[in-house]
Formats: sequence, structure tokens, C-alpha cells
Amino acid sequence: MALVVICGQPCSAKSTAAVRLLETLEDLEPKPTVRIIDEASFHLDRNHNYADMTAEKNLRGVLRSEVDRSLSKDNIIIVDSLNSIKGYRYELWCLARAAGIRYCVLYCDVDEIHCRKWNEERREKKGETSYDDKIFEDLVRRFEKPDRRNRWDSPLFELWPSKDGIDKSNAAILDAVLYLTKKVDSKTKDVRVLQPTIATQSARFSEANSLYEMDRATQEVINAIMEAQTQSTGGPVNGVTLGQGLPTIDISRTIGLPELRRLRRTFIKLTGQSSLSGPPPPSDAESAKRMFVDYLNRELETA
Repeated sequence: MALVVICGQPCSAKSTAAVRLLETLEDLEPKPTVRIIDEASFHLDRNHNYADMTAEKNLRGVLRSEVDRSLSKDNIIIVDSLNSIKGYRYELWCLARAAGIRYCVLYCDVDEIHCRKWNEERREKKGETSYDDKIFEDLVRRFEKPDRRNRWDSPLFELWPSKDGIDKSNAAILDAVLYLTKKVDSKTKDVRVLQPTIATQSARFSEANSLYEMDRATQEVINAIMEAQTQSTGGPVNGVTLGQGLPTIDISRTIGLPELRRLRRTFIKLTGQSSLSGPPPPSDAESAKRMFVDYLNRELETA
């Protein structure tokens, strides 16, 4: 249905905005399915996960993967995190486009002075986690403000928590709710439902899985042939059986590893070429092995 990216500097009331948006959406009839995805969902400590670039990259990967799994045409996902890097917001926008849903950014525009003050207030309260000073300064310095001229930052709904506060009657919250729930028809001009492109089709993922299975399955066949030849101690190998339901590899002579590798590369190349104009290569190992064994039997018979 929709993906909402909450964006802002550290301690800029992003979590409050996410909760208010969720509450406003849940007041509607019929009530939409809404979920907030944030660091707290995975019990992640903000100081640990923003301590260095590697930890921060891993954090973004965890959140992005969860968003990817959760997106559908039946729910609204709210990503409550810093989302301070425009490249990362672009990645989230691509996920929304691949899912064919609506997308928007809710920006908490708070000056650095108020963010620092609210961080100090958190530090004084028990049970609330604040940013270490060094991490806070680094995050503020690296924050990339959203720009509505960028497609991955549009539409952009701006909040000013330090001036107006955040409640369910806030104009930006209400505008976002209207955008997320407005019925789309031929007359709707102000709501955009992202459309998947060739680059974001799910078929790409199945193709990648097929190539992975093909690579692994063909390597297992080669390993089985080499092991059978090793056990025969140089004598002839009448046939190599890979398992129940799979054809036998007919071998009447010793085949070296370089020749097997050459045949494997040719088979994978031919399979990839044929998938461009026909059905994709098999996505399961058993089918890939059967095709490769049939190919070997034909090639070895004519060799």
C-alpha cells in the first residue's frame, strides 16, 4: 500500500512523529494495517550501531531487509530511523517502486540546538537512550537534508516539532495520511503510485537464484565425476550415478578436470543465452543436474 520514510537529525522527534502518524491512521475506518520498523524492533543499541561506518552499514542493511520483506499492497510501513543519507533513501524508494506502492518522506525539521537539548534531556531520564556526544556530532555533521526535487524525497511532508509540536492534528501528519489513503482513480493527480520497471521486477531475483543453483549443481556433478575416477584408480568408469531419479553419466574414458571445466562453462553460457529468448533456467538443483548430465552425455558421446 505505502512506504513512509521518517527522516531527521538525531533527537529530532522522529519516533514521536512515527507514533502520531500510526495513531492517526489507525483512527480511520476501515483501519489500515500499519507497522513501524525501527532499531528498537531489533533491540539494537543506537550508540553501538552508529559507533563506526561498518556497524552503521550493517544497521541499515538489517532495516532495509526487513522493509523489503514487509512491503505489500495491503499495509503501510513506517521506517523510523535517521535515514539521513540520500543514497539510502534512494534504496528505500527503489523498494517501494519494485513493490508498486506509494512512497513519501516525513521530515522532522529541527535545528541543531534543539536536537542537542533534547539529547541531553534524554540522558537525564532513566530508561531512555541518548547519543554519546561524539556520535551525536558525527551524525549531525553527516546529515543530508531531503530535497523535494529528488524523486526519492518526494512527496515531502515537513514537520517543525520545536515550533508546532507533534500531535494528530498537525497539518503535515494530516496531509501525509490523506496522501497515503486517498483513493486513486483516473482523476487523481496528486497521488503517485510507483510502478515497477524491468530493473525492479521480481523475475530478476528468480533469475539470480537460478544461476546460483545452476553453478552449484554443475560443480557437484563435476566433483562426483572426479571422485568416481579417483576411486577407480585409473581404470575405466562404466558410469557415474548421482542419485535416485537422476540419469547416469556415461563415461568410457578418463576425463581431465580442464575438459570438465570447459564443458561446464559452455553449458552455463548456453543455458543463459537460451533463457533470454525462452523460459528461465531451472531454479532447483535437481533439474539443473539433470540438464547438465544430459548435456555431458551428448558431448562425451561425440567426443
